[in-house]
Amino acid sequence: MCRMPDLISLRLERFDGGWCLAGEESAGFVLVNEYLSHLVDRNYSLATVRAYGYDLLAFCRWLVSEGINFDLVSTDDLLGFMRACRQAHLPGRPGPNVVGLDGQRFDRYSALTINRRLAAISGLFAYAGLRDPQRRNPVPKGREARWRVAGERTGLLAHTVRRPVTRSALRLREPRRLPVALSSSDAAQLVGSLRSWRDRGIAGLMLWCGLRSMEVLGLGVKDVDIGGRWLLVMGKGSKQRRVPLDPDVASLIDVYLLTERPESTSDRLFLVAKGPTRGEPLTAAGLRTVFRYHRELSGVTAAHPHALRHTFGTVLAQAGVDLAVMQALLGHAHVDTTAQYIHLAPTHVKAEFDAARERIRANRA
Repeated sequence: MCRMPDLISLRLERFDGGWCLAGEESAGFVLVNEYLSHLVDRNYSLATVRAYGYDLLAFCRWLVSEGINFDLVSTDDLLGFMRACRQAHLPGRPGPNVVGLDGQRFDRYSALTINRRLAAISGLFAYAGLRDPQRRNPVPKGREARWRVAGERTGLLAHTVRRPVTRSALRLREPRRLPVALSSSDAAQLVGSLRSWRDRGIAGLMLWCGLRSMEVLGLGVKDVDIGGRWLLVMGKGSKQRRVPLDPDVASLIDVYLLTERPESTSDRLFLVAKGPTRGEPLTAAGLRTVFRYHRELSGVTAAHPHALRHTFGTVLAQAGVDLAVMQALLGHAHVDTTAQYIHLAPTHVKAEFDAARERIRANRA
């Protein structure tokens, strides 16, 4: 099992510079803390460092429970951990007899989670190899990938590929799911349930400008040019991009700044409006609380923050916007990610299908 007994005191703690393992058993995993600090030094986001930290915490807890020395981890040990992750039962989930439409049980870790754990462990031992070139890496490597994968196509006709990358043979096949968008009625119902100018502005930036939730929370007052209707957005990987600001959203933000935004020394655009933390930047947890409340109030159960961004991408695809323009607006690193929205335009697909059927019938006649 991947879930460790409660008697293991190993845990992940936050400090000013990032995350680290703590507890009685942490003395045997000094390299893990050095690796997490290394990620911070390489300008990885704190969210990524936190995710990798919890992945490595699960691995280290499993090593402690199995009595395996971290310095002597072998490929068989790693295979055992991956097997434990695949067989682990997640508490609080529906029982083993409940499966999804894809046949996967709801009480198991997803392939995406297991692959991320593998990526964290692979990075850890790659870092260990930098520290000690003689140290054996227990992560088995598959043959060099010579096929084109998502994001590796460049050039006018996609004939060129970037440097081949090495992929582990342990990676699980991940289901490819299309983004889930809201219908126009659901989107209108959600927006209609919002009462504050702040919440309307946040929803508008996601729904009509395509921003991610963390991009919205990271906006500063100076990043919003209401007169020129431009946004300066800090996206994934600390990549900046300029995004056009919808005029209706600009009006919402203007009213918020004039009437609702509390006095604060923070330069963040969206602040907490009530309570003991009034005037402090709105956090991701606070944003989730806002959307949770309005999902219940509006009855739109699919109204998660990222669903609004997916709705924006879907509307662009249905309007026939150029793929490169969509990629720039959404801030995708690879055009293959943007291309997923093309499959979300059923109206155009059905129209083309019906037109083709009419031509076939006409030819037969």
